[in-house]
Amino acid sequence: MAFKHTISATCVALFALSAPMQADGHVSADTVVATVNGTDITLAHMIVLKQRLPAQYQSLPSDVLFDGILDQLVQQTVLGQSGGDLSPGSLATLENEERALRASELIQAITDTAITDEALEAAYAETYAGITPETEYNASHILFTQEDGMEEGAALAEALEAVADLNDGAEFALLAQERSDGPSGPNGGQLGWFGAGAMVPPFEVAVASMDVGSISEPVQTQFGWHVIRLNETRLTQVPPLEAVRGDLVTQLRQVAVEARVAELTDSAEISRKTAEEIGPALLDDLSLLEN
Repeated sequence: MAFKHTISATCVALFALSAPMQADGHVSADTVVATVNGTDITLAHMIVLKQRLPAQYQSLPSDVLFDGILDQLVQQTVLGQSGGDLSPGSLATLENEERALRASELIQAITDTAITDEALEAAYAETYAGITPETEYNASHILFTQEDGMEEGAALAEALEAVADLNDGAEFALLAQERSDGPSGPNGGQLGWFGAGAMVPPFEVAVASMDVGSISEPVQTQFGWHVIRLNETRLTQVPPLEAVRGDLVTQLRQVAVEARVAELTDSAEISRKTAEEIGPALLDDLSLLEN
């Protein structure tokens, strides 16, 4: 009977709280859902707590979670009211969280103001205007290195032999796997796509002068002798705005936030101690947070 009485009293209390909301039809984040010794618990408190629940609980229907969330908030409030002052660690945590939340909201406001369609289009034009398409190359190579103890010119001779075999119909990838001294050998000599400046000058000059599908004469670099096949070429394309929107948003946000931080910092009165004055080792002294 006592249990039933408690449930009944709870229902009456919640009905009394909800009646005004139903009467005027207005519910907001500030709507009070419970009061504990004069301390209000609002709908906002419940919403925030629900968002911090583990994923498996968040997926439950809200009507299933409602009472449990409110119970937890009531219990936390009762416990909090019966305790003493927060420890230095808890107080610092609370202050840090408030600091971070305030900064986050300001950053969002700055972002909302700075990132407009017009700003994105201007940043896109500034970043990509005047870019001339450049040729990129896809090539494979077989590398022959002149190692210590080898007869002088042995690497070049091996490269010339490979060119002859390729001209006689040998498969380039198979020959690279069998003979190349380079790390790309097991992959058939594939170097993938590269543009200007990615390769050492003699190699780049040779590739730029080749026709697609052709095999080079041996090309010497500081790495050894290369036999090169040019597989494909393509022109770089200026990406459309939508493809780089995310990068531009990040760029605009960073510029706007840094400018605002600099403005606020310049106008603020700031005094700070150096690490030497405090002692960096104290950052690991958790005992300071206990009392």
